[in-house]
Amino acid sequence: MRLGTKRDEAGFQRIELNMTPMIDVCFQLLIFFMLTLKVFATEGDFDIKMPLATMAQGTPKEQENPPIVVRMKADSRGRLSEILLTEKPLKSFQELREEIKALCAGRDTSTLEVELDCDYVLRYEYVMEAITHVSGYVDQSGNIVKLIEKIKFKPARGGPVE
Repeated sequence: MRLGTKRDEAGFQRIELNMTPMIDVCFQLLIFFMLTLKVFATEGDFDIKMPLATMAQGTPKEQENPPIVVRMKADSRGRLSEILLTEKPLKSFQELREEIKALCAGRDTSTLEVELDCDYVLRYEYVMEAITHVSGYVDQSGNIVKLIEKIKFKPARGGPVE
């Protein structure tokens, strides 16, 4: 490959590089990654309410039907150490699902709401596991059974001080 060289006024050689091949390669890589991208379906359709910066007083409708509080405590490494359903200790997420199923039995689940109260250091996978277990399950015949679709979060406990 022959590089074009020129001399400037001071007599130094100036090397000019042709950028066209590098730009072509970049565009080919871009097109390759665009064509091989696989778009995944969303994992679930959750009606999640994130906490506001200032906590407002609940509406009368919320005060009539208070949310079901699921408290999840974490150890110092972010692992789940305890699950509480309205102050009742649970041993596993499966037990949480069974308790939620019992609460939903014979009730209009559109008015029910779960409030997740998590420690700041709790790992995300445990939060998603809790959302999965309170929102529904797949029964033995392969049908999706919805439990509680309204999920909100309390501000995290033990977070950084602002």
